[in-house]
Amino acid sequence: MLTRPLEDVKELIIKFKSLGHDISHLPVIKIIKKETKDINFFEFTGIIFTSANSVKHLDTKKINKSIYCFCVGSVTEKEALKKGFQNVYAADGNVENLKEIILQNYNKKKGKLLYVSGEIITSNLHKQLTDEDYQVERIINYNVEHITEFDQKFIDELKKNMPKIIYVYSQNSAKSLLKIINKYELIDYWMNTNLMCLGEKTASVLNEIKWKKIFLFNPGEEEFLLYKI
Repeated sequence: MLTRPLEDVKELIIKFKSLGHDISHLPVIKIIKKETKDINFFEFTGIIFTSANSVKHLDTKKINKSIYCFCVGSVTEKEALKKGFQNVYAADGNVENLKEIILQNYNKKKGKLLYVSGEIITSNLHKQLTDEDYQVERIINYNVEHITEFDQKFIDELKKNMPKIIYVYSQNSAKSLLKIINKYELIDYWMNTNLMCLGEKTASVLNEIKWKKIFLFNPGEEEFLLYKI
């Protein structure tokens, strides 16, 4: 079972089906683009993306694609490369590692950094970099909306055929999934399901549910995890 919005998991669904797996889709969040003020991109010599959605929802036509581009992980890096960014540095999905990569590769004397993110963030990278005397301007270009309403027929079918594996990609998604589990009285149905979480903070939200096992993974490792079960 995959819990990301459909546009984010289309390729993974095709991949898993080609390997002979049955896939179910339970989108728990919806990404809403937020209009931003006009940005003078020429003020910045570097840009930071902490999610793939922050890349997707930014109009990059006026950005110099050779500026320093820092991405939180490989999925975000992939989106940045699609947009034409050339000088890309990627962490392994962890904001703390991203901060270290910025400190190691971007001299604060080069100028201002533009930090593009969603409204809700799990780590205050903006403040951490400012405390290191970096000039950083943050813009918010999307919001996350929780999905909590599902057709009862879908829920009834889910109870009859629970997934062996469920992938959860963020704290927002984990919180939304927990609300769904409680709302539809699904708490006691997951004991034979393996929970795959993107990071410890995501897993901690769902610790109160009894899972078969909990695994942590990095973006791009979904297929590899199938063989650990």
